[in-house]
Amino acid sequence: MARHLISTSLIFAAAAVLSAPVLAQNIATVNGTAIPKARLEQVVSELKQRGQADSPELRKMIAQKLIEREILLQEAQRRGLAKKPAVKTQLDMARENVLLQALQQEVLKEPVPEKELKDAYERVKGQLGDKEYHARHVLVKDEATAKDLIEQLKKGAKIEDLAKQSIEPGADKSGGDLGWARPAQFVAPFSEAMTKLEKGKFTEAPVQTEFGWHVIYLEDVRSAAAPSFDEIKDQLAQSLQQEHAQKVLTELIGKAKVNK
Repeated sequence: MARHLISTSLIFAAAAVLSAPVLAQNIATVNGTAIPKARLEQVVSELKQRGQADSPELRKMIAQKLIEREILLQEAQRRGLAKKPAVKTQLDMARENVLLQALQQEVLKEPVPEKELKDAYERVKGQLGDKEYHARHVLVKDEATAKDLIEQLKKGAKIEDLAKQSIEPGADKSGGDLGWARPAQFVAPFSEAMTKLEKGKFTEAPVQTEFGWHVIYLEDVRSAAAPSFDEIKDQLAQSLQQEHAQKVLTELIGKAKVNK
């Protein structure tokens, strides 16, 4: 009898030990279907990436939402919704989208060689230049209006006053002030015209860009050091990884045999 009791106790103890990790892996069981704890961790991870702080309250809320989700999913399955053609198509597309995102992330994981990063840094330095410009401008819709503004400047009008006619939002209050900026921060026609000006001078011909017609006045110029390699290394790596990923995907598409 004692031996029987001991054997039974050992069986219950073993069962408890074996079931403990299994229970720890799930947050709940709904009508016999387990909800893995990994799902909760995935949601928490995504929310943390968006700036949400992890907390017991957050996890409790997520767990409850996952339970409710499982209940509704079971009802959808009971009604046979997954077998409907339209729903099946959407499910297939959702699965494909997840796979495509996973592929993109996989390609983006590939490290960028240090030489490529330094080459990219030198290109950026060249684009930024070693000067910053403090300019004002007036933006108008047509060339004739821009030419009239230039004539007014030649007669002694102030660029700040003329900026009240600018179509750029806020220019009437700022006097068309663009603050200190590098040439690369502007569209090419604008930066090219601005960098040719001397301090206190304005463009004697209207400058056309995709935004309209500009009259540019240069307030001042100053020397500006480029950011160090370490300061923008991460940004460069991210940009190059994106370029590499796009190249890989483009090559895959180009090599594929497609019959229409």
